[in-house]
Amino acid sequence: MSGLMWHAAVALPDPARPFWFGLPYWLVGAVLILALFGAFQVYYWVGRKLGEKIHESRVGKRLGRERIERIERVVEKWGALAVYGCFWVPMLRHTLPWVAGALRVSYPWYVVASALGCLTWAPIWWFGLTALVWGWLELAAHSPVSAVVALLAVAACVAWFFVRRRRPASS
Repeated sequence: MSGLMWHAAVALPDPARPFWFGLPYWLVGAVLILALFGAFQVYYWVGRKLGEKIHESRVGKRLGRERIERIERVVEKWGALAVYGCFWVPMLRHTLPWVAGALRVSYPWYVVASALGCLTWAPIWWFGLTALVWGWLELAAHSPVSAVVALLAVAACVAWFFVRRRRPASS
């Protein structure tokens, strides 16, 4: 049991030791949070500048009019709360802010919602994903076969998820 606990403790880097470019782990996370917050502000202002032209933009054509209109309905219904919620939904994370700008969501509320989203979602992602990667590397160092089996199991689950989503709904 104590061996298991030791391995779990090693799965996350020491927050104070140099991690990336000589910066401590926590500071790299803080920089990434600020970068995400900055990206969300850019998305909003680009969407605001594009306005209705968002449908004809390159991003708009890739997303499709129906998907943008669906996102618009979510933003119209929930406003800035939708901005916070979009952090937790992978496809919405980088599309909803454009639409929020195009629909002229109140910018002060947008800033609050995007700041709260960055401060809650990004650390979970940063520490959680890092723990998974370091944990998998620890597993690979001790048992390469188990690491490959774990990787194949994750790949099978992801493939199953996407196949299931593509299947037409039965009536």
